[in-house]
Amino acid sequence: MAPPRKRALPKPLPEHFVLTDAEKKEWRLGKMIAQGGFGLIYLASGNQEIVNNVCLCAQEYQENGPLFSELKFYQRAAKPESMQKWKRSRKLDFLGIPAYWGSGLAEYNDLRYRFMVMDRLGSDLQKVCDDNGGRLKKATVLQLGQRMVDVLEYIHENEYVHADIKAANLMLGHRDHQQVYLADYGLSYRYCPDGVHKEYKENPKKGHNGTIEYTSLDAHKGLAPSRRGDLQILGFCLLHWLCGSLPWNKVLKNPTQVQEAKARLMDNLPDSVQRLSVSGASTDEVAAFLLYVKTLGYQEKPDYQRLKALLTGVVTGTLDFSVPQRPAGASTAKVQDPPTREKVRT
Repeated sequence: MAPPRKRALPKPLPEHFVLTDAEKKEWRLGKMIAQGGFGLIYLASGNQEIVNNVCLCAQEYQENGPLFSELKFYQRAAKPESMQKWKRSRKLDFLGIPAYWGSGLAEYNDLRYRFMVMDRLGSDLQKVCDDNGGRLKKATVLQLGQRMVDVLEYIHENEYVHADIKAANLMLGHRDHQQVYLADYGLSYRYCPDGVHKEYKENPKKGHNGTIEYTSLDAHKGLAPSRRGDLQILGFCLLHWLCGSLPWNKVLKNPTQVQEAKARLMDNLPDSVQRLSVSGASTDEVAAFLLYVKTLGYQEKPDYQRLKALLTGVVTGTLDFSVPQRPAGASTAKVQDPPTREKVRT
């Protein structure tokens, strides 16, 4: 399958340029801090009371693209008041979704831009994994899993699935690294518009959509993303963070072989996952998590509290991002996984 066409980056906007969103709120641009396929990212400030009064402002030429897809999700599900209400109802201290503060269209030098303002975030979890030789401590993996289940329950209840969970899309808080956010909703999908779930329909032309290491077996078959797909993707991520690699890492350039390897792993649970335990850190909890996901129907609502309970294990109160202990006599050389295949959009 051909990789997605790369979009030309928009021309930068000047520092201190003021953008007015759809609700007439004004946002003044600071310095540009990042750029990528999504567009350009700036620091921005507004007149309203916002944490640290500093947010991120992403923008691109006015066209349908990754930012447009993200914007639709954030407008529907990520307004601060909606998330606060959910946290109170679920008695959660934290919910790892970046808050949406506004969006709109702007024009500069006869060019039109689309922009969105959201919470400023820090580094991504992939950098932490790389610094740790590809692995995280078991207690940290299980706690990340529980937090992501909370996030997925919220977005699923808002009729969306994420469809691209991975360490590169988990962002640490800008000031508090104990806060971890699920970001990048460019592949998010409204699986249940107005309460009607998409039907089960395999489409080989849309097969293997997502990031190849973690994409669900449903996505390999060309099914529209679903709740069980999100949870299976999360399960593969947990396994990778715990073990430092996945059984299909060496065949990533062949999506069909990846699909077959994932099917073998899911067909032989829990033994297939338990055999991957390393350095005394058992994979029992992840095996149980994936085994439950395997029982879910395509349109079935998961039991999120049960999923969190399956990941209880040795969870502690804080996230420990220090290097996991290596087995006696193991090399201290950094583990290098094959480069991550660019996610496919069909």
